Amino acid sequence: MYDYLLSLLDDLDGVQQNPKYHPEGDALFHSLQTFDLAYRNSTSPILWTAALLHDVGKAVDTRGHERIGAEMLGGVVCDEVIWLVQHHLDLMRAPRHTRHKYVGQPRFSRLQQLRRFDVEGRDPKANVITPEEALTILKPYDSLIAA
Repeated sequence: MYDYLLSLLDDLDGVQQNPKYHPEGDALFHSLQTFDLAYRNSTSPILWTAALLHDVGKAVDTRGHERIGAEMLGGVVCDEVIWLVQHHLDLMRAPRHTRHKYVGQPRFSRLQQLRRFDVEGRDPKANVITPEEALTILKPYDSLIAA
């Protein structure tokens, strides 16, 4: 499964994003920044995994990438990670509705954190680790990866 996840991340290399919203460059660099922020600022391997994989759908299409990414991860990572990937734009698109629907649920806190790391992960000068290094950090948490 790690080879598959690595291939999904590698497919983001060179996927350009709108510079107005993503001055940091391609989707892989952004995903690695988002992972680094989650890893340094939370203790949740679920959140780390979602942060790393939240934009994998952009390799297929930027429109609807959250739904596409969730589908690509089905049967590969745990349901909580898939849910976070699928809903990572909800707080941007419909903040009031999202808060009303999920407030008080543990996953809502993770969704808020993911949104924050996603927004903060846009530094063109950031230092990031490689996709292989990020996946190595996640290896002890094999329960997040489907068998």
